[in-house]
Amino acid sequence: MTTKRVLLQAAICACATFVAHQAHAQADAFPSKTLRFIVPFAAGGPADVVAREVAQALGKELGQSVVVENLGGGAGVPATNAVVRAPADGYTLLFAASGNVVIQPLLSRKRVDILTQLSPVGMVTTSPHVLVVSSQLPVRTVKELIDHAQANPGNLNFASAGVGGLAHLASEWFMQQAGIQGRHLAYKGSSQAMTDLASGQVQAMFSSLPSMKGMVDKGLLRVVGVSSRSQSPTYKDFPLIKQAGLPGFEYTTWYGLFGPVGVPPAVVEKLGTALGKLAADKAFEARLREQGVDLHVSAPQELAERTRKETAAWDKVIRESGIHLN
Repeated sequence: MTTKRVLLQAAICACATFVAHQAHAQADAFPSKTLRFIVPFAAGGPADVVAREVAQALGKELGQSVVVENLGGGAGVPATNAVVRAPADGYTLLFAASGNVVIQPLLSRKRVDILTQLSPVGMVTTSPHVLVVSSQLPVRTVKELIDHAQANPGNLNFASAGVGGLAHLASEWFMQQAGIQGRHLAYKGSSQAMTDLASGQVQAMFSSLPSMKGMVDKGLLRVVGVSSRSQSPTYKDFPLIKQAGLPGFEYTTWYGLFGPVGVPPAVVEKLGTALGKLAADKAFEARLREQGVDLHVSAPQELAERTRKETAAWDKVIRESGIHLN
């Protein structure tokens, strides 16, 4: 081996050692300043409320403030891009809903593997959707809804807050699994969709329970099934949709934390340890349940696995339904 090659290898080793020491020093000092949660939704909505609860609790565990920055619109793309472009130091994190990292990339003109752009930090919460029908519809169970649709082909309309959202995909999947014909009607938000649902202009809708509870309590809407089990007693009286002749039909919506690719593993570990401590905080868990979500803290690997698994499942639904964004 020549002297030049020996010197070159020594220089490379020295650089690698320096970088490793810097990374460890960075991780040891983390966090030394305020962290940011980028939330892909407007202030005041369900995601924002949960993000602020998590930010406050996580900041307490880390000994640093965690501020929430709302960057809504654009199907979550602007918020995701802001995190992708941020320094990979763990101080800027995306507080993502499952739709932001699973469904939106599947509907982009140029499909991307989100896990090549973002690093999973950990899941925070999960929650089921409920299937509600207008009280003017003469059905009280999932089976009766399917029977009604079969007896009136093409007359069942599912509402949602927009094309490509989780509620839209759930309705398409439900029709596929039940073997029924129906139509999806996309609204520009959930408010008008619920109004038309209550009046009987549309017949059914998948949604989170908190947003529907007022109308359910007034008897304007009726819950016929829930998409998955929940720890919350609020859901205990609702039958699982998969038990009504649709054994494969099960899903949740969830919130998780992601950082830019390249966040040091030791920093991810510190964030994960802090999240893990929240899992044992009963008061924090109770506050989240008030928002209709279950505390479900996971390791980065589990979040990555779930993202991949759900991406494959919803991709199948999208392709078979022919869903696309204009």
